[in-house]
Amino acid sequence: MEGPAVQTPPKEKVKGIYVSAWSAVGTKFEQLIQLLDQTDLNTMVIDIKNDSGQVTYASAVPMVNEIGANSHVIIKDLKSKLQLLKAKGIYSIARIVVFKDPYLSKKKSAYAIKNRAGEIWRDNKGIAWVDPYKEEVWDYNIQIAKEAADLGFDEIQFDYVRFPENGKKVDQEVIFDNSQQWTKPQVIEGFLKRARERIGNKAYLSADVFGLTTSSDNDMGIGQDWSMISKQVHYISPMLYPSHYSSGVYGVKSPDLQPYSIISKAIRDAKTKNEQLMKTNSEIAEIRPWYQDFTATWVKPHKTYGKEDVNEQIKAAKEHGVEQFLLWNSNSIYSYR
Repeated sequence: MEGPAVQTPPKEKVKGIYVSAWSAVGTKFEQLIQLLDQTDLNTMVIDIKNDSGQVTYASAVPMVNEIGANSHVIIKDLKSKLQLLKAKGIYSIARIVVFKDPYLSKKKSAYAIKNRAGEIWRDNKGIAWVDPYKEEVWDYNIQIAKEAADLGFDEIQFDYVRFPENGKKVDQEVIFDNSQQWTKPQVIEGFLKRARERIGNKAYLSADVFGLTTSSDNDMGIGQDWSMISKQVHYISPMLYPSHYSSGVYGVKSPDLQPYSIISKAIRDAKTKNEQLMKTNSEIAEIRPWYQDFTATWVKPHKTYGKEDVNEQIKAAKEHGVEQFLLWNSNSIYSYR
């Protein structure tokens, strides 16, 4: 028997960190709690379905159990962890990686993106993705999201809610299961709309998008159209990592060396897009960017990112009136103090 619908919490001014599943257990988790206790950080984004397609907690979703996606439970006491976060006034966000899902592609190959020969397609890193046109894939991810909301997460954040990058090249290599002749942005919007309807007021919804979506006038071949996504979620989180921008973007020769400049220009464009949207839509997503708190050693030239560089990014956005932020470090090691 279902209990009464949970009222969504009051909107928070989120200042958060990414917490991998491995960082959500043991002494590492205690250290991260301490970081939040000692700073103005107030939010954790916790992996509950990660980049490999593994579900990190003991899920009761039928298909998760059928394919064994939670056969390696990392966070054994998720519910009590969420209760601890609540008691401490820490806002909790469940990160769900959606369409990059090598595990589901392997276990249910009918859902995988196929190449023109009918075999499983892989991206340039050898990773299989599921076909975003498959509505069974939508429902699988939405069931996990609903469960996360029922467990007590304040918000569900969808990551890789897109098609693989290098869209033109991919389109030449694959055949999508697109009987309804939808465009890529329509698919992404359709998924988010259904998620919002199914989750209702149990939790807020957010979506991670490519940094350049703030400035691009199209979906960049990956289905991420800023205006369409903004209408379906409460928060939109462009990944504004300076290291991910190519030389010359916004007139900046070495983006990784100039965090303030990159964030300032990206947020300015995002604000402009939102102002346009507000003329026709009363409800649009708030901007809550991801910032870089890692050193991109693979970028030439690059700099070692520390507290000062993180603060430069925060300051640049604040000057445009955007105060919320999330910090990304894949190992959950932060310089923010």
